[in-house]
Amino acid sequence: MEKLIHTPEGVRDIYGSELAMRKSVNEKILSTFNLYGYKEIETPTFEYFDIFSNEIGTTPSRELYKFFDREGDTLVLRPDFTPSIARSAVKYFMEDGKPVRLSYSGRAFTNNLNLQGKLKETTQSGAELIGDGSVDADCDVLAMVIETLRNVGFERFTVSIGEVGFFKGLCEEAALDDESILKLREQISVKNYYGAGEMLKHRGVSKKLQDLILRAGDVLGEKELKELAADAPNERAKNSINRLIEICDMMSMYGLDEYISIDLGMLSKFNYYTGLIFKAYTYGAGDAIAKGGRYDGLLGSFGHDAPAIGCVFHLDDIVSALSAAGIKETADDEVIVVEYEEKDRADAFKKIAELRKSGKPAAGRKK
Repeated sequence: MEKLIHTPEGVRDIYGSELAMRKSVNEKILSTFNLYGYKEIETPTFEYFDIFSNEIGTTPSRELYKFFDREGDTLVLRPDFTPSIARSAVKYFMEDGKPVRLSYSGRAFTNNLNLQGKLKETTQSGAELIGDGSVDADCDVLAMVIETLRNVGFERFTVSIGEVGFFKGLCEEAALDDESILKLREQISVKNYYGAGEMLKHRGVSKKLQDLILRAGDVLGEKELKELAADAPNERAKNSINRLIEICDMMSMYGLDEYISIDLGMLSKFNYYTGLIFKAYTYGAGDAIAKGGRYDGLLGSFGHDAPAIGCVFHLDDIVSALSAAGIKETADDEVIVVEYEEKDRADAFKKIAELRKSGKPAAGRKK
């Protein structure tokens, strides 16, 4: 009996003031998306396994919830919305060649290790700008992320930006194989630059290239970025840094540069990112409350090459951070309970109806 009233590990019930807060925050996020021209779309909770395969560069297979349909096809609960949005965009919206702006909200599922202390079911709201590969599109999404965070109530936060293309360009120059790149990505992601240096040395990577890769952990400004661009060993790495410089300049034009910091050591477990990548941090949250980046190769996996960039907001972490900052949602109106005797039932029903018509929650209870 005890097992019947408890949830499995990694999932939980949400109710009361926390649920009210989540709904309010989500409405503010989606309304901001709407102001930027994004239209909502709903995709299925489960998809074919191939939508999230290793070839596409999404969640590792071991972290997917997998099951079978009647025909024997492997299905998965979505761990991430972006591949689903890319699939649907190719199917429905790419005929006229115009940029497409889609937003979404729903649950995502990741079968992570319980020891990580993370939920296996999370609520996410996000937006995808498809068909625009310009720097202007990058900055428009960054500006929307910042405005969204301010609209939900945050005053102090940072959006760290990096460039996956720089890392990939250096890996190409170092002629690293896929296994080595994966290990290097893991080392840099956890800021273990000593371990990354030892691995690069063991792989015979030149000292100059090692230094460039490990400089990702430095605190960088515009001067340091220009130096990196000058030292870049190939066009991909050079163009990535020059694009990042242009993004920083444009964010200054927006008047939002105070929220931006540079972190070239920032990488993602999603290998489909190709350029700009970003994460938003604030006090009271153990992880990034918003993430995103450019994924110009993903739509090609579904049969239509097109540039794209997106962002996602993690409702669970956002609500935790708002609560830690003392930001509370206004309590819902208390339910007015009308008690009545059997002989007064008709009058009580009329009073309850009038209260509800005026917008006040009401319920009846026989004495």
